[in-house]
Amino acid sequence: MCRLFIGAEPSLWEAQTRSLRLDGVSTSVRLERFYWEVLEEVARRDGHSLTQLIGRLSRECDEAGHDQGGFASFLRVCCGRYLALRLAGEIPAEGTIASLDAEAILARERRRRGTERQSFEA
Repeated sequence: MCRLFIGAEPSLWEAQTRSLRLDGVSTSVRLERFYWEVLEEVARRDGHSLTQLIGRLSRECDEAGHDQGGFASFLRVCCGRYLALRLAGEIPAEGTIASLDAEAILARERRRRGTERQSFEA
C-alpha cells in the first residue's frame, strides 16, 4: 500500500513559497508543489489567475469570520475537498465551479457524512 504513495514523484512534496499581493497587501504562502498544481487547476476552471483565486478565497474566508492564522492549511483542505468532490461526482470534469449550486452540494455532503457516521456507530 505505502509504495503507491512513497513511489510518487518526490518533487510533488517539495515545498514552494510564492509571493502574492492580496487586496494590496504583499504576503507569501508556502505549500507543496502538489497543492499549487491543484489550485492552478481550480483557478483555470473558472478563468482566474492563481493570485485571483487565492485572493477570492482569502476574502470569502474573512467574510465568513474564519481565522486566517492557518491559511496555508485552509488552502490544503480546499485542494482535498476539490479532489474529493470531483471523485464523488459533485464537481463535473468540465465547467466552472462558480456555477455549481454550493448549498445543494453541501447539503448532500452532510447527508452522506451522517449516513457514514450511522454505519460506523452500528
